[in-house]
Amino acid sequence: MEQRLSLVTLGVDDLRRAREFYEHLGWRGQEVEETVFFQAGSIGVVLWGRDKLAEDCGVEVAAPGGFGGIALAHNVRSRTDVEAVVEAAAHAGGTITRPPADTSYGGYAGCFTDLDGHVWEIAYNPGFPLDADGAITIPALAVDG
Repeated sequence: MEQRLSLVTLGVDDLRRAREFYEHLGWRGQEVEETVFFQAGSIGVVLWGRDKLAEDCGVEVAAPGGFGGIALAHNVRSRTDVEAVVEAAAHAGGTITRPPADTSYGGYAGCFTDLDGHVWEIAYNPGFPLDADGAITIPALAVDG
């Protein structure tokens, strides 16, 4: 696994309030399907409903010492790369919370937690191409409402 982050997804209780907070900091995002995407240097920062994020990662929101509302994403170049990284995490002692599978956005992803319970999503997303150095660029997205 390359040493980098692709996306940081923050689970939020109120998407509008969270987006407004970041916009007050000078960030400009794009909202599509109740999800806000920000380009943050060479990575993306995403705001998504806390309950939806927990369900997508295969974890419980209210579990004691469990899901804290953040999922770290590592985007890869192929479906086989998703499987290889998730398998390597399991071999290193991580817990697979969502086995690799097709996604609603046309990609392929799986999730695991590290030894301290931090959630990682390993994803192949053909709509978010990676540069040679692994940098992700969030493309123009259709805007809701």
